[in-house]
Amino acid sequence: MCHLVKIGAAQMTITVVPMAFRDACEYVDRVHRHHTAPQGHKFSLGARTADGRLVGVAIAGRPVARAFDDGLTVEVTRLATDSSPNACSALYGAVWRTAKAMGYRRAITYTQDGESGASLRAVGWRRAADRPARAGWDAPSRPRRRLRTERVARTLWEITAKDAPPLPPASDETRDETRRARRRCSAPACRRPITPTATGRPARYCSHACRQRAYRQRLTTTPTS
Repeated sequence: MCHLVKIGAAQMTITVVPMAFRDACEYVDRVHRHHTAPQGHKFSLGARTADGRLVGVAIAGRPVARAFDDGLTVEVTRLATDSSPNACSALYGAVWRTAKAMGYRRAITYTQDGESGASLRAVGWRRAADRPARAGWDAPSRPRRRLRTERVARTLWEITAKDAPPLPPASDETRDETRRARRRCSAPACRRPITPTATGRPARYCSHACRQRAYRQRLTTTPTS
């Protein structure tokens, strides 16, 4: 896969090539402005110039949001370049062509507030939704360390095949992250905000771990006569 970049009167050829996950992670750790390498991938791609210089990498993996992990969607979890012209567009376009050839029907990614998304629009991606900033990703069922990307608004981008299924409703992914909770967790010493379940019924606990904690306490509490 080749991508021609015109600089002045000359043209620079960017060739997109397969990348080993380890090599892609090393590049991300060295170049990316605010993220470290992800835990895994479906595939990784690199962008090289005619003289063999690596100018960027893209790592595609399972969607981070569970609602999007339907087996037909892939997410660009990391993309890092050395600011070479059009390297981002070449990689985003190549990720979608590769994913579509593998049978995926949708690709998604996120940009942070302040990033224009011009590289995505240039190769056919479209703005799908805006995500307000959130306080953090930590939860009793999945502890997470604090990241520099917390409290930063994000934009969700997508590109799809013609027969792709629709995105899940906003309540499946967005509202769980951002809407104001109406109740608090009933587990002892938790009291985290919770949101209604997908069925509309009020939830009592913020996570499966809190539900188990409350159940164990009920078993060990001696009833009074």
